[in-house]
Amino acid sequence: MMNVRSGDRVLVHYTARLADGSVILSTHSEKGGEQPLEITAGGADVIPALSRAVLGMQTGEKKLVPVTPEQGFGVRDPQLERRVPLAELPPGSRVGDRFEASAHGLSLPVWVREIGESGALLDANHPLAGQHLFLEVEVVSADPSQTHH
Repeated sequence: MMNVRSGDRVLVHYTARLADGSVILSTHSEKGGEQPLEITAGGADVIPALSRAVLGMQTGEKKLVPVTPEQGFGVRDPQLERRVPLAELPPGSRVGDRFEASAHGLSLPVWVREIGESGALLDANHPLAGQHLFLEVEVVSADPSQTHH
């Protein structure tokens, strides 16, 4: 059996958990339907921890990978948070909602972190930024890159 190398197309099942064990993302659905994810080993199409975890693995192999914020969804950047008056929120907004906000002529996705009496805290960081995660990774199949001979 061949080991996965950088550039290979790989089908993986994964489950991402927070440090407390709660599942936040998974290719295994609760209804029994499963949809593996196709990624490029060592590539930039998914978080670095996942694309690097499969390197050297074989089909059918499973492993548990601790993920630092730098290898996951990034560290929190306080400059991406902004307090706004409630009037600037879309009508009916709740904590956790995502929407596009524009600032300085740019549009970027933000989410509502807090809503208080005087205003709301909007955050353009990824909701999982700053989180330490654990990834359970299983290689379903691997298609060697055409560059390996």
